[in-house]
Amino acid sequence: MLDRFLVIAEANRLPAVIVLNKIELDRAALEPLVARYAPAGYQVLATSVTQTIGLPALRDLLRGRESVLAGQSGVGKSSLLNALYPGLDLRIGEISEKWGTGRHTTRAALLVPLAGGGYVVDTPGLREVGTWGIDPELLALCFPEFRRFLDHCRFDDCRHLAEPGCAVRQAAAHHVVEPDRLESYQRVYEEINVPSWSSGRRRAR
Repeated sequence: MLDRFLVIAEANRLPAVIVLNKIELDRAALEPLVARYAPAGYQVLATSVTQTIGLPALRDLLRGRESVLAGQSGVGKSSLLNALYPGLDLRIGEISEKWGTGRHTTRAALLVPLAGGGYVVDTPGLREVGTWGIDPELLALCFPEFRRFLDHCRFDDCRHLAEPGCAVRQAAAHHVVEPDRLESYQRVYEEINVPSWSSGRRRAR
C-alpha cells in the first residue's frame, strides 16, 4: 500500500514523507524501511506518541504547509495530531483484536487548521489504494530511483517487465535498485495497463 501512496504522490508532483509511527513496538522496522526508500529520495521519520519520538520533527514538516496524513486504519494518524496539537481532541480507536486492524474512528476527511500556520487533512484509514488514471507509460517515472536508468534501456518503450536489455531490471539484479521496488512497480503496471488492440514495433536504440 505504501508504494501506491507514493506513486499517487509522484504522479501529482506532491512531496511525500514516510512516517513510521508506533516505532516503540518494533524499532528494528526502521532500518529496512530506510534502506528501501532512501535511495528513492524519501525521508523516513520514526515517531511515537507514547515516547514522544520524532514529534518535533513532524511538527516542523507540517508547519506552514497544506498536508495530508494517509495510511491504514490503526496506524495512529489522529493520535499523532492529538499529540502534536493538544486540544484537537480527534477521535481515536483501538486495534481490532479479531483482524489486527484499526477501527474507522475517522469516518470522513477532516481539514484541521494548525497552530503556527498551515492545514492538515486527517483521512479515514484505508484498506486498499487504487492507482487508476495513471498512464502506464509514465509509471516508471513515479519510482524516482528508476529515472537515471530509463534512458539506458535497449528499447525506447521498455516496460521493465521482461524485455531484454532493460537497464532498470539490470540495476535491480545488482541491488542498485531495490528488487522489491521493481516487483512493486511491475504489480502496479499490470493492474493499470489497458491492453491496446493496435501494436507497434519496438524501437531499438
